[in-house]
Amino acid sequence: MPNSFDEIRDQQRDTWDRFSAGWKKWDELVLGWLAPFGDAMLRHANLGDSSQVLDVAAGTGEPGLTAAAMVPDGKVTVTDLSERMLAVAAENAERRGLSNFETRVADAGALPFADGTFDAVLCRFGFMFFPDIDLSAREFARVAKPGSRIVTAVWSRPDKNPWATTIMSAIGRHVQMPPPPPGSPGLFRCAQPALMRNAFEQAGLKNIKEEEVSSLMTHATPEQYWDFMTDIAAPVVAGLSKADTTIRAKIRDEVLAAAREAMQEGQIRLLSTATMTFGTR
Repeated sequence: MPNSFDEIRDQQRDTWDRFSAGWKKWDELVLGWLAPFGDAMLRHANLGDSSQVLDVAAGTGEPGLTAAAMVPDGKVTVTDLSERMLAVAAENAERRGLSNFETRVADAGALPFADGTFDAVLCRFGFMFFPDIDLSAREFARVAKPGSRIVTAVWSRPDKNPWATTIMSAIGRHVQMPPPPPGSPGLFRCAQPALMRNAFEQAGLKNIKEEEVSSLMTHATPEQYWDFMTDIAAPVVAGLSKADTTIRAKIRDEVLAAAREAMQEGQIRLLSTATMTFGTR
């Protein structure tokens, strides 16, 4: 693990830039898969027609893109470390005809906005990767107006997310993957009970509540699931890079077999579960 927050941030920027092409390739599938989480967040964001909205670590643009359509007299600003991911977000906004949508490269721990700027601050699946969770929560609170909502989503426990564990478990059976240091960025880092609630409390937020939301990742074939995960998931690619050709083929066979077991009504359906945390500034 890098030994400073700056190194973590730079490493993550490089990783997301490198995987931006994969996210663009699979954007339609991702939009459908993750939509229930974004929709749940927006229900709690208390948006009005003229709301000023910030969506942090937005990647290719959601849920900020959907929010922009909900605030016709307002504005949505989406940020990310990766300029290439934001380029995809900008393309998506242009395709949807959204003129109240802008992108900005920014670090969640040092947001380039004045105090009390936004009526709502959103972050879907970003907190798990922030070098300092508490610092980022304080930054969210700082840029939010008094009385506004801050809403986030993080992945719940691994056993509730076979979309990820189906392939990662197969890799782990064949490849020696050293456990990450405690507290280091990762997919399930924020799955600990009350971790996000505590971060929100320390940031001074009030009326904090949590809600669990689930969705299904669907694929037409097991092979599509394999291709998707090897295109968009950095931990998958990192694990497979440690396997020779023979071991990689064994891993692939195991993943395809496990995916077939998740076949329902002609589709691969893999459970995905997240925890929403929302509070008032």
